[in-house]
Amino acid sequence: MVKIVVDMMGGDNGATPTIAAVTKFLEDHDDVEIVAVGDEKVLEPLKEKVKIIPSTTVAPMECSVMQAMRDKESSVYKAVTATLSENADAVLSAGSTGAFLSLCTLILKKIEGVDRPALITQFPTKIEGKYVVLLDVGASADNNAEELVQFAKIGEAYYQAFYDKKNPDVYLICNGTEEGKGNNLSKQAYSMLKGRENFKGYLEGRDVLTGVADVVVFDGFTGNVFLKGTEGTAKMMGGLMKNAFLSSLSSKIGYLFARKSLKKMTELMNYKRVGGALLVGVNKVAVKAHGNADFESFYGSLMVAYNSAKKQTVEKIKENLKI
Repeated sequence: MVKIVVDMMGGDNGATPTIAAVTKFLEDHDDVEIVAVGDEKVLEPLKEKVKIIPSTTVAPMECSVMQAMRDKESSVYKAVTATLSENADAVLSAGSTGAFLSLCTLILKKIEGVDRPALITQFPTKIEGKYVVLLDVGASADNNAEELVQFAKIGEAYYQAFYDKKNPDVYLICNGTEEGKGNNLSKQAYSMLKGRENFKGYLEGRDVLTGVADVVVFDGFTGNVFLKGTEGTAKMMGGLMKNAFLSSLSSKIGYLFARKSLKKMTELMNYKRVGGALLVGVNKVAVKAHGNADFESFYGSLMVAYNSAKKQTVEKIKENLKI
């Protein structure tokens, strides 16, 4: 049985999508126990299905670390603390990123030896069924070379756990593939990673989604820019295609012949299916959903939490950090 604590109130869209997602997830999985944290009245539809821990406030999106720690009635604070008191396997929130990451680091504690936790996510590639793992995608804005080396080890363990590949191909993001390329940070990290069995060198941004890499290591600032830029591009491309096919009668007729392939492509480009990002480097599975998560996105985030717990990701990361 996998036990997941869920902050039901933290996202931009309130509890409506989280209630729908939790309800559907419980229908689809008989080996899951949900502990829902939030306003008892709002969560009334779930009272027969989950354990409810009441909370009275919601941490604002711009919440500081100190605010997050002081407001012990917020849904995100109670969710993170309940992960320990309920002996849960995972915690999930769509609330303030800063508050959630800080609380997880301070309360759940970092894995021994981890300098700085990272946010990790999966992205579809042009190879059908192949995903690439990216980290850090925004847990911090500044990193040093030692932290990038740890991210590489953590990414390896994550990929091994999720995709059962003993030796995943790990790359470091850069503005070129030659060894001498990059800034001081990437050059230092490269020199420290060089010689590791699974490290394959630099990778340019245009090649991240080609399927050549299994794991791509970013500093948190660059990773977050890449993540949001890619999501925005996918959304724009979807809109452009829709407008193109609606522009004339002939294009509408053309759509009838192409819609099967287009639907498949749209599903592949839909970042909501991937769900949230996993905070790796802490002692529990901690998943950060999109702040504006709808039903589909929050359901995907529940899947990330569930699969990460089932595949014992935290334990495997601990093992890999010893190498």
